[in-house]
Amino acid sequence: MEDLKMFESFSYLFLQQYWWTIISLLGSLLVFLMFVQGGQTLIYTLGETEEEKTMIINSLGRKWELTFTTLVTFGGAFFASFPLFYSTSFGGAYWVWMTILFSFVIQAVSYEYRRKPGNFLGARTFEIFLMINGFLGTILIGTAVGTFYNGAMFSIDQMHFSKWETPYGGLEAILTFHNVALGVSVYFLSRILGALYLMNSINDNNIRQRAKTQVWYNAIPFLIFFLYFLITLLLKDSFSYDRESGFVYIEPYKYLHNLIHMPVVLVFLLSGIVLVLCGIWKGAFKSTSISGIWFAGSGTILTVFSLFLIAGLNHTAFYPSVADPQSSLTIENASSSKFTLTIMSYVSLLVPFVLAYIWYAWKSMDNRKIDAQDMKENTHVY
Repeated sequence: MEDLKMFESFSYLFLQQYWWTIISLLGSLLVFLMFVQGGQTLIYTLGETEEEKTMIINSLGRKWELTFTTLVTFGGAFFASFPLFYSTSFGGAYWVWMTILFSFVIQAVSYEYRRKPGNFLGARTFEIFLMINGFLGTILIGTAVGTFYNGAMFSIDQMHFSKWETPYGGLEAILTFHNVALGVSVYFLSRILGALYLMNSINDNNIRQRAKTQVWYNAIPFLIFFLYFLITLLLKDSFSYDRESGFVYIEPYKYLHNLIHMPVVLVFLLSGIVLVLCGIWKGAFKSTSISGIWFAGSGTILTVFSLFLIAGLNHTAFYPSVADPQSSLTIENASSSKFTLTIMSYVSLLVPFVLAYIWYAWKSMDNRKIDAQDMKENTHVY
């Protein structure tokens, strides 16, 4: 019984940090699972025949629901643990979030209706929808997360009512190149992960050879944009706050200081970058290797996890306001009550079981590699 009350003995700050860590983990899993979106942008690049395109779409179709579910879980957990961020961002930057949600809706429709009898739009229409989701979903999510580091145009009054200070519904985020650089990085990373995944899941030499080429082609722009984002991030001044007064101020080299003060996070970041590079090398240059997705995938999770952690921990405003710095959101002023976080923390103990189920479902679906014969024998083909 005492073990069941463990969260009740934790401080309010610990629970806030605990939930920011969970949000960071879900965000990193979401970026990894966006290999589905990246793979969708490669449908016509890797598939030259109708049979090859069908194999690619069915390979991705086995996993698209995992990405969609993780996106919903990420959003739900963010809303429950840090509701002031949710109301501020979704209430103000609505065009960005509505466009993201629209792109995922047409993705779900496309997988269900591409090969459905009586599809008067034609399979190609839904294939284009999948490519739109792959392009918009990755770039806009990455650009939106970029505002965690560069801020947004909002203000919040003493009653916690937020006001967006521009009429553009969050689309002004694209005017900050640092935001866009992260969005473009996520886009090219998703294409790398998509190519690596398809190499691993489809037993077809032509697709694998084309995928190897795409890993290399996409690695170059990815590294350029990601290194620009990371170096600029570590050298920029950003928003910190005093725990006692809540006063927000500008601290030089804030994110570099965060890594220095949290060496474990620095180790995660460096390890993640090395693993991503290893996955790219295996995919592009090892002629017989199809395991690059596991190296690049685990590296993606570690890297994104680290970037989320330094965005909210160590007295950092995770959603700065460039219109009114004192309105900036932190894990302390934007979180739910201690009671709510405590109850949610007990629910979070189920997360390992959910992850175990995802691993089991993934392993079961990938017991057999997809090939042309499988498309002919399977009664359910996307």
